[in-house]
Amino acid sequence: MKKQGFTLIELMVVIVIMGILAAVAVPKLFGMIAKSKASEVPTAAGTWINLQDAYAAEKADVGDWAAIGYEAPGAVNSAKNSSETSVIKYAGGAPANKSVSWTATPKSALNDCTTSMNWQLTATATATGITVGTGSANNCTALTPSWTSLSRSAATN
Repeated sequence: MKKQGFTLIELMVVIVIMGILAAVAVPKLFGMIAKSKASEVPTAAGTWINLQDAYAAEKADVGDWAAIGYEAPGAVNSAKNSSETSVIKYAGGAPANKSVSWTATPKSALNDCTTSMNWQLTATATATGITVGTGSANNCTALTPSWTSLSRSAATN
């Protein structure tokens, strides 16, 4: 009679290999999850910048969310200048001294990006146009590598 099955050694080797794969794959997986959750931030910021550019070209000024027609992801009412998705809180300030700000803050920690950190933009209207500057994204920059490329100046006519 021929016995079939796996030996204890074969089973242990398979379990060790699966453990090594899990130890490598799980941290990578959580990193990708955080990056995907933060991926909405540059897109939302780019929309805000484009609307500020259009508003500045027409009015030679910067505007709050309602004035430029901006609605952040998850927004219910743009006049409030704030909104939330399941992951990110967005807030905008009222124009002061020809400058307006836009902020996105994680609602829970995304890897090294904690809830005390944020992504921030500032749009400033000058006589020659609008300047958009990105604020410090601290450890959140690793999740949004294109963040620093959002800074720019656009001339108004």
